[in-house]
Amino acid sequence: MSTNRALIIFYFLAASSLLSVSGCRQSKPASELDEEVSVITPVTVTPVLFGPVTETIELPASTAFLNKSIVRSTITGTIESISITIGDVVKKDQLICIIRTKESSVLNNTLKTDSTLSFSGKINIAAPKDGVISGVSHQNGDFVQEGDELAVISDHSSLVFILDTPFEFAKYVERSGKCKIKLQDNRIIEGSVSGKLPEMDPLAQTVKYIIRTVNPGQFPSNLNAIVSIIKNLKNDAEILPKDAVLGNETQTEFWVMKLLNDSVAVKVDIKKGYENNEEVEILEPAFLKTDRIVLTGGYGLPDTANIVIKTGKDE
Repeated sequence: MSTNRALIIFYFLAASSLLSVSGCRQSKPASELDEEVSVITPVTVTPVLFGPVTETIELPASTAFLNKSIVRSTITGTIESISITIGDVVKKDQLICIIRTKESSVLNNTLKTDSTLSFSGKINIAAPKDGVISGVSHQNGDFVQEGDELAVISDHSSLVFILDTPFEFAKYVERSGKCKIKLQDNRIIEGSVSGKLPEMDPLAQTVKYIIRTVNPGQFPSNLNAIVSIIKNLKNDAEILPKDAVLGNETQTEFWVMKLLNDSVAVKVDIKKGYENNEEVEILEPAFLKTDRIVLTGGYGLPDTANIVIKTGKDE
């Protein structure tokens, strides 16, 4: 009888345990169930490239005219009319302004009463050379003396970029010779170092270099730009686009997401070499030309992530 009772108790406890486990499974939170669902991240991929890579430095520059002509008054008098404004393009001998001499003002009444005298008292001031008006010092009605500045004419072909370079970077500017100039509208033009100004900025301790372009274009003076100078060059390098390289918040560790197949990507730690705004040299590990690396969509992906490759239609 005791044996039967023990068996009954055993079966009862076993049944209770099964019900308890079943109940736990049924009451599992929805958030935990969601975590069990596989997340698939859409990405784009890029191959590993092999070729030359440059390390660059970016420095500020601004436009300036090297050749300027100052138009001065040849007499003392009053400006009767001025026909130029800043930005006007003028030709040599083009009329800039008319000045009435102070003598003509004194003789004005006499000339009116004596018709036999003929004296206009007006002097024409013309442009001494071709160029663009970069400064106007006076307006109609102003009194000027002989030698006063009336306007400034800049030779448009003398437009250059003046590059401010910290002294420690001067050797890279002189060694490179060539550079790229990024304008404020994101246009990039080619430039070359053609000279150095003889004085340094006493406060900033920067050297000023003259950067010329093949076609100066219609740029105004004092236009700010960014000049990219080659610091180092390596001809045979393992290269990835900069967007493909991920890093931690302190920028002390770097990695990429490498595809194992069309649906899985794994984290691969890397060691960087030269880099610029577009490319990064990979020193370690040695990738193959057939390897595919996640270009976009890799941020925040865990190691061994499920991915799907986006095509042009997906975008």
